[in-house]
Amino acid sequence: MPDLRELYQEVILDHSRNPRNFRKLEPADRSADGTNPLCGDRVTLYVRLEGDRIAEVGFQGQGCAISKSSASMMTEAVKGKTEGEARSLFEGFHEMVTGRGAGDAKALGKLTVFSGVSEFPARVKCASLAWHTLKAALDKSDKVTME
Repeated sequence: MPDLRELYQEVILDHSRNPRNFRKLEPADRSADGTNPLCGDRVTLYVRLEGDRIAEVGFQGQGCAISKSSASMMTEAVKGKTEGEARSLFEGFHEMVTGRGAGDAKALGKLTVFSGVSEFPARVKCASLAWHTLKAALDKSDKVTME
């Protein structure tokens, strides 16, 4: 039986090779561009709202396996959530990948595959780029640069 790290790696590679919601969403109510100049990861995030709920979300861009899989899994996690719920997921995810807390494993669900990222500080920005870009879109800001 594969250990947990191998399983996590398989999930990350699957989402990197076959990203979900990898498309330009038209029309979109909100969008934002995110870049990580240190490694070249780039993402454009598109959000369509129905009231306060995220009805559709898509992304385009390029980056490493961690960056692309994080964006893919994030789009699945926030679809159908309210803006407040999405922001709460962002906070929990960010705490988990930065090592400032375990985050709520139940609320994070499959996103816990990124828990090991905190052991690799250079990869934290890769994992969190799409999330910061989502927050920028929800805040009606058009871009974010990870410094």
